[in-house]
Amino acid sequence: MSKNPAWRRYLQEVTAIQAKIQESQGERIEAAADLLSHCLENKGLIHVFGVGHSSILAEEVNWRAATLASIHAILEPSMTGQFEVTKSGFMEKLEGSGEIITAYHRLAPPDAIIIASNSGNNGAPIEVAAACRKRGVKVIAITSVTYSDYLNPLHSSGKKLKDLADVVVDNCCPIGDGAIRLEGLEQTVGPTSTAAGIPILNAILAQTVENLLARGHSPEVYFNGSLSANSPAVAEHNQQLVDKYFSRIRNL
Repeated sequence: MSKNPAWRRYLQEVTAIQAKIQESQGERIEAAADLLSHCLENKGLIHVFGVGHSSILAEEVNWRAATLASIHAILEPSMTGQFEVTKSGFMEKLEGSGEIITAYHRLAPPDAIIIASNSGNNGAPIEVAAACRKRGVKVIAITSVTYSDYLNPLHSSGKKLKDLADVVVDNCCPIGDGAIRLEGLEQTVGPTSTAAGIPILNAILAQTVENLLARGHSPEVYFNGSLSANSPAVAEHNQQLVDKYFSRIRNL
């Protein structure tokens, strides 16, 4: 085994990406949190959308411990890749789908949406962003600016996700997503976009909670359900939040 094996190099690269995010994206994370704070102050919902592996970000904050209750994960089954994965690769590029998704979920102000797409080049995220902007819904994009700039546009509009967002947070990931190169292999290995995107998403939401507290609000945050083993009040608190949002969040 080499002195710096692949597993260590991968972790070093992920650590470097996360450090770059801290160094370069602070203002954008704070701007995103400010949009979400305004949304929640006005009784809106925070929607999170992604296709393919970017849908993992929506799952991350869907009915999640230590996370705001007023989050709606838009998980389009034909595009997440959990079922019939090779078909989803075509569906996420299908033009016309974004308007349908946005209309179906009835996105409207004061709601806001976070859209994750590493490449920022697939049709569905681009069109959801455009449809939201048309409706006055604020759009936050989590994407790799370097990768997006590198790619030829796929959508007939020539647009990328970053062109349609109110706030763009760069996940600072490399072209192709992979972290390291290995001798004898053309492809890079060790994807990075999830390891970058989820901390960005949780950082935005944590800052949103701090903003709300600073403005005199009581943020609605779930306890970890396992704590109910020690305190029945935990289950009662969480159930009250579920009851409050059950009719507004379709997948609760």
